[in-house]
Amino acid sequence: MISVSGKNWIERKVNKNSVEKIKQDYKFNEILSKLIVSRNFDEDEINNINNNLEIINIFKNDSDFKSASEILNISIKNNEKICILGDYDADGTAATSLLVRYFNYIKQPHFYYIPDRVKDGYGATKKLFQKLILNQPKLVIMVDCGSTSNEAIDFLNQNKIKSIIIDHHEINKPYPASNVIINPKKNITRNEESYLCATSLTYFFLDYLIKSTGSDFKINNYLIFVLLATVCDVMPLRKINKIIASNVIKGFKINDNGVFKFIFKQLSLNKKLSIDDLGFSIGPIINSGGRLGFSNYGTELLTTDDPKLIQKRSIELIKLNEKRKILEQNILDEIDYEKINKQNQKVIIYYDANINEGLIGIIAARLKDYFNKPSIVITKSNNTLKASARSTSNYNIGNLIKSLIDNKIIEKGGGHNMAAGFTIKKSKLNSLNDFIQKDYNNKIIDADLSYKYESEISASSINKRFIDEINKLGPFGNHNCLPIFLIKNVKIIKSNIINKKHISVIVKPNIGSSLKSICFNCINTQIGEYLLSYKKNINIAAEINENIWNNKKSIQLNIKDLLL
Repeated sequence: MISVSGKNWIERKVNKNSVEKIKQDYKFNEILSKLIVSRNFDEDEINNINNNLEIINIFKNDSDFKSASEILNISIKNNEKICILGDYDADGTAATSLLVRYFNYIKQPHFYYIPDRVKDGYGATKKLFQKLILNQPKLVIMVDCGSTSNEAIDFLNQNKIKSIIIDHHEINKPYPASNVIINPKKNITRNEESYLCATSLTYFFLDYLIKSTGSDFKINNYLIFVLLATVCDVMPLRKINKIIASNVIKGFKINDNGVFKFIFKQLSLNKKLSIDDLGFSIGPIINSGGRLGFSNYGTELLTTDDPKLIQKRSIELIKLNEKRKILEQNILDEIDYEKINKQNQKVIIYYDANINEGLIGIIAARLKDYFNKPSIVITKSNNTLKASARSTSNYNIGNLIKSLIDNKIIEKGGGHNMAAGFTIKKSKLNSLNDFIQKDYNNKIIDADLSYKYESEISASSINKRFIDEINKLGPFGNHNCLPIFLIKNVKIIKSNIINKKHISVIVKPNIGSSLKSICFNCINTQIGEYLLSYKKNINIAAEINENIWNNKKSIQLNIKDLLL
């Protein structure tokens, strides 16, 4: 079924026998059983539905955690100064903040550094450590970076400085000669380990350390940092991540946290935390400093309890995020989508020397969403080019980066399944394109670029009970997205533009009550034009959720597309 935006929508195929088995074994209804099968939930995940589960440290017997704990304990006992080096995104910021909170609590001498994206580049480098060792640390802990920093680690070793790497990006052999590397990618024994971001790993490491030393530091007070990073780094919200999300969503009280209390008030958000709040509101604000030249602001905010500093940094970051939105929209408005489409690339590679390098990751994500293809955006940075990549679930972009390094096409890079970054010489752009398109064709046969809805449902079946059944699979996020349903033959009876970019809609089925709906960021699109002017019955692909406004709940459709 073709949509007004030219996308092909089909119903997601599932094994009917598997659906029937779930219905019989667990007494779930048809819709819920089908969702469980389509998401390939294993037995543990099914059994966890409706249960309040405790967060268990899956690394309690891990030798790397034991070694890292021993090294850090020696530094603590000897009162040695510790340097924390974190990445400039939300994951690096949150992981750094966890360590800073702990070291502040135990009064451990330390300092942290979040690299400037333009001046310092990504991660741990020899040049950066030449500057940082002037502060005379005895131990360096790298979070969300370090897995490919062999030269930098060698420099630390030459200067007799110990190091611990806590990272989740792809790692190449020979590994950096760090004292300990905590990175599940070294040897994945369980899938859920590969689901963890650097902040999750840092949380479990500190939990291990605290339990082994008998510290009374309340690490669970900062679980919100873990969920923030998990959502912003687009990690799968499955297994242990889903358990963490459930605990945070149910237990986190906005008013008990000065940072979130202030930001929620500034943004007029509801008092109950949601995954969307973290992914679409809080996360971009925390990330904005790293994107626009103020990389330390996020960590300063997450590590302070001073109301004045909370207010100052929050307002600064909110303003930076507003600036980021304007810059992003200007870039998106300049992109020739029709030209890109005609190039028929399997992996979108888009080069524009004028894009702010702090925004290339966002633009790559937007192109990926628009074309439903892995996308790479490249811009000029001093004497080289920098690139950011975002991928679809069927193509591991982290493995691609390793291949590009091995084939000497890019200078350096790193990443994980869904996101990556690298630097490249302009003279290598043609080679890059040829290699990537060939690599994709070799690995992905007959890629299905169609968009999927879960089931066709009647508008009259949409009620609180229906939503409660769907929500049993929540919290929703990457690899466990809020399901999209096809609702046929509804009429648009009212539509209003909101904030010059969204459209609020009332739709009415042939039978039953009208439904409130919203379509985000659809002004000046085909969908938006139809919503504002189309008077005949139409089919909609939409998410269905409960909207909370002024502490009042109502059913709302989140329109994703209109189908003819």
